[in-house]
Amino acid sequence: MAKDGRYAGSPLSKTVFTTGEVASICNVSQQTVIRCFDSGRLRGFRVPGSKFRRIPREALIQFMKENGIPLDRLDMGKKRVLVVDDDRAIVEMLVELLERDGRFEVQTAVTGFDAGLRTKEFRPDIIVLDYMLPDINGNVVIRTIRDDSSLQDVKIIIVSGVVNRADVQDLLDCGADDFLQKPFSIEQLVRRITELVCE
Repeated sequence: MAKDGRYAGSPLSKTVFTTGEVASICNVSQQTVIRCFDSGRLRGFRVPGSKFRRIPREALIQFMKENGIPLDRLDMGKKRVLVVDDDRAIVEMLVELLERDGRFEVQTAVTGFDAGLRTKEFRPDIIVLDYMLPDINGNVVIRTIRDDSSLQDVKIIIVSGVVNRADVQDLLDCGADDFLQKPFSIEQLVRRITELVCE
Protein backbone atom coordinates (compact mmCIF):
# COMPACT_ATOMS: atom_id res chain seq x y z
CA MET A 1 0.00 0.00 0.00
CA ALA A 2 1.35 3.42 -0.93
CA LYS A 3 1.92 6.14 1.68
CA ASP A 4 -1.20 8.08 0.66
CA GLY A 5 -3.45 5.05 1.02
CA ARG A 6 -3.49 3.91 -2.61
CA TYR A 7 -3.23 0.25 -3.45
CA ALA A 8 -1.03 -0.91 -6.28
CA GLY A 9 -2.22 -3.23 -9.00
CA SER A 10 -4.61 -3.30 -11.93
CA PRO A 11 -8.33 -2.43 -11.59
CA LEU A 12 -9.02 -6.17 -11.61
CA SER A 13 -7.01 -6.68 -8.42
CA LYS A 14 -7.53 -3.37 -6.67
CA THR A 15 -9.57 -3.39 -3.48
CA VAL A 16 -9.52 0.38 -2.80
CA PHE A 17 -9.81 3.23 -5.30
CA THR A 18 -9.00 6.94 -5.31
CA THR A 19 -11.64 9.50 -6.31
CA GLY A 20 -9.70 10.09 -9.54
CA GLU A 21 -9.77 6.38 -10.38
CA VAL A 22 -13.50 6.18 -9.64
CA ALA A 23 -14.08 9.22 -11.88
CA SER A 24 -12.18 7.53 -14.72
CA ILE A 25 -14.01 4.22 -14.30
CA CYS A 26 -17.47 5.86 -14.05
CA ASN A 27 -16.71 8.44 -16.79
CA VAL A 28 -17.64 11.43 -14.61
CA SER A 29 -15.64 14.33 -13.18
CA GLN A 30 -13.66 13.93 -9.99
CA GLN A 31 -15.76 16.69 -8.40
CA THR A 32 -18.90 14.61 -9.04
CA VAL A 33 -17.31 11.66 -7.25
CA ILE A 34 -16.30 13.88 -4.33
CA ARG A 35 -19.84 15.29 -4.06
CA CYS A 36 -21.31 11.76 -4.07
CA PHE A 37 -18.79 10.70 -1.42
CA ASP A 38 -19.47 13.73 0.79
CA SER A 39 -23.25 13.31 0.50
CA GLY A 40 -23.09 9.62 1.40
CA ARG A 41 -24.25 8.34 -2.01
CA LEU A 42 -20.82 6.74 -2.48
CA ARG A 43 -19.51 4.95 0.59
CA GLY A 44 -15.86 5.10 1.55
CA PHE A 45 -13.40 6.42 4.10
CA ARG A 46 -10.78 9.10 4.54
CA VAL A 47 -7.12 8.19 4.93
CA PRO A 48 -6.24 8.98 8.58
CA GLY A 49 -4.47 12.29 8.99
CA SER A 50 -5.19 13.44 5.42
CA LYS A 51 -7.93 14.77 3.15
CA PHE A 52 -7.67 11.77 0.80
CA ARG A 53 -10.94 9.90 0.16
CA ARG A 54 -10.86 6.19 -0.63
CA ILE A 55 -13.63 3.94 -1.98
CA PRO A 56 -13.62 0.17 -1.30
CA ARG A 57 -14.29 -2.05 -4.31
CA GLU A 58 -17.60 -3.37 -3.00
CA ALA A 59 -18.87 0.18 -2.40
CA LEU A 60 -17.86 1.18 -5.92
CA ILE A 61 -19.67 -1.83 -7.40
CA GLN A 62 -22.82 -0.94 -5.45
CA PHE A 63 -22.61 2.68 -6.64
CA MET A 64 -22.15 1.58 -10.25
CA LYS A 65 -25.17 -0.75 -10.07
CA GLU A 66 -27.36 1.95 -8.48
CA ASN A 67 -26.42 4.43 -11.22
CA GLY A 68 -26.60 2.10 -14.21
CA ILE A 69 -22.84 2.20 -14.90
CA PRO A 70 -21.64 -0.98 -16.69
CA LEU A 71 -19.48 -3.06 -14.37
CA ASP A 72 -17.17 -3.98 -17.25
CA ARG A 73 -15.72 -0.47 -16.89
CA LEU A 74 -13.96 -1.79 -13.78
CA ASP A 75 -11.84 -3.88 -16.13
CA MET A 76 -10.72 -0.93 -18.22
CA GLY A 77 -8.53 1.24 -16.02
CA LYS A 78 -6.64 2.79 -18.94
CA LYS A 79 -6.01 6.53 -19.06
CA ARG A 80 -7.78 8.22 -21.95
CA VAL A 81 -5.61 10.41 -24.21
CA LEU A 82 -6.98 12.71 -26.92
CA VAL A 83 -4.37 13.69 -29.53
CA VAL A 84 -5.32 16.86 -31.44
CA ASP A 85 -3.05 17.62 -34.40
CA ASP A 86 -3.53 18.05 -38.17
CA ASP A 87 -0.16 16.43 -38.92
CA ARG A 88 -1.19 12.86 -39.77
CA ALA A 89 2.33 11.48 -39.39
CA ILE A 90 2.65 12.82 -35.84
CA VAL A 91 -0.83 11.60 -34.91
CA GLU A 92 -0.22 8.08 -36.23
CA MET A 93 3.14 7.86 -34.46
CA LEU A 94 1.70 9.05 -31.13
CA VAL A 95 -1.29 6.72 -31.32
CA GLU A 96 0.90 3.70 -32.11
CA LEU A 97 3.39 4.39 -29.33
CA LEU A 98 0.82 5.30 -26.66
CA GLU A 99 -1.35 2.25 -27.39
CA ARG A 100 1.73 0.01 -27.44
CA ASP A 101 2.57 1.32 -23.95
CA GLY A 102 -0.55 -0.49 -22.70
CA ARG A 103 -1.68 2.13 -20.18
CA PHE A 104 -3.56 4.38 -22.58
CA GLU A 105 -6.72 4.43 -24.68
CA VAL A 106 -6.23 6.95 -27.51
CA GLN A 107 -8.56 8.94 -29.76
CA THR A 108 -7.67 11.70 -32.22
CA ALA A 109 -8.98 14.94 -33.70
CA VAL A 110 -7.59 17.20 -36.44
CA THR A 111 -9.43 20.48 -35.78
CA GLY A 112 -10.37 22.53 -32.75
CA PHE A 113 -14.04 21.92 -33.47
CA ASP A 114 -13.50 18.14 -33.54
CA ALA A 115 -11.46 18.44 -30.35
CA GLY A 116 -14.41 20.02 -28.56
CA LEU A 117 -16.80 17.29 -29.67
CA ARG A 118 -14.40 14.47 -28.86
CA THR A 119 -13.64 15.93 -25.44
CA LYS A 120 -17.35 15.90 -24.57
CA GLU A 121 -17.86 12.34 -25.83
CA PHE A 122 -14.55 10.67 -24.92
CA ARG A 123 -13.96 12.47 -21.59
CA PRO A 124 -10.15 12.24 -21.89
CA ASP A 125 -7.89 12.32 -18.86
CA ILE A 126 -5.39 14.33 -20.90
CA ILE A 127 -5.27 16.17 -24.23
CA VAL A 128 -2.13 16.52 -26.35
CA LEU A 129 -3.03 19.67 -28.28
CA ASP A 130 -1.24 21.22 -31.24
CA TYR A 131 -1.24 25.02 -30.91
CA MET A 132 -1.86 25.82 -34.59
CA LEU A 133 -4.93 23.98 -35.88
CA PRO A 134 -6.63 24.47 -39.26
CA ASP A 135 -9.65 26.28 -37.80
CA ILE A 136 -8.66 27.84 -34.46
CA ASN A 137 -5.61 28.17 -32.23
CA GLY A 138 -5.05 25.96 -29.22
CA ASN A 139 -5.69 28.74 -26.71
CA VAL A 140 -9.34 28.89 -27.87
CA VAL A 141 -9.67 25.15 -27.27
CA ILE A 142 -8.11 25.52 -23.82
CA ARG A 143 -10.49 28.30 -22.82
CA THR A 144 -13.51 26.33 -24.06
CA ILE A 145 -12.50 23.31 -21.98
CA ARG A 146 -11.66 25.34 -18.88
CA ASP A 147 -15.03 27.13 -19.09
CA ASP A 148 -16.81 23.76 -18.73
CA SER A 149 -16.89 22.80 -15.05
CA SER A 150 -17.39 19.11 -15.92
CA LEU A 151 -14.01 19.09 -17.69
CA GLN A 152 -11.94 20.82 -15.01
CA ASP A 153 -9.88 17.70 -14.28
CA VAL A 154 -8.74 17.27 -17.90
CA LYS A 155 -4.99 17.84 -18.25
CA ILE A 156 -3.73 19.66 -21.36
CA ILE A 157 -0.27 19.52 -22.93
CA ILE A 158 0.29 22.03 -25.73
CA VAL A 159 2.75 21.07 -28.47
CA SER A 160 4.05 23.49 -31.11
CA GLY A 161 7.10 24.51 -33.05
CA VAL A 162 6.14 28.12 -33.73
CA VAL A 163 5.16 29.66 -30.39
CA ASN A 164 7.36 32.29 -28.76
CA ARG A 165 7.97 32.29 -25.00
CA ALA A 166 5.43 35.05 -24.29
CA ASP A 167 2.74 33.03 -26.06
CA VAL A 168 3.73 29.96 -24.08
CA GLN A 169 3.09 31.84 -20.83
CA ASP A 170 -0.30 32.97 -22.20
CA LEU A 171 -1.20 29.34 -22.92
CA LEU A 172 -0.23 28.29 -19.40
CA ASP A 173 -2.24 31.20 -18.00
CA CYS A 174 -5.25 30.06 -20.09
CA GLY A 175 -5.13 26.69 -18.38
CA ALA A 176 -2.61 24.48 -20.18
CA ASP A 177 -0.72 22.19 -17.80
CA ASP A 178 2.47 22.02 -19.84
CA PHE A 179 4.10 22.99 -23.14
CA LEU A 180 6.45 20.94 -25.31
CA GLN A 181 8.40 22.48 -28.17
CA LYS A 182 8.38 20.58 -31.48
CA PRO A 183 10.30 18.55 -32.34
CA PHE A 184 10.13 16.69 -29.03
CA SER A 185 11.05 13.13 -28.14
CA ILE A 186 8.20 10.66 -27.74
CA GLU A 187 9.81 9.50 -24.50
CA GLN A 188 9.60 13.05 -23.17
CA LEU A 189 5.89 13.30 -24.06
CA VAL A 190 5.02 9.90 -22.57
CA ARG A 191 6.92 10.84 -19.41
CA ARG A 192 4.91 14.05 -19.02
CA ILE A 193 1.61 12.30 -19.72
CA THR A 194 2.50 9.70 -17.11
CA GLU A 195 3.49 12.33 -14.56
CA LEU A 196 0.24 14.24 -15.07
CA VAL A 197 -2.31 11.42 -15.08
CA CYS A 198 -0.71 8.17 -13.88
CA GLU A 199 1.14 9.15 -10.71
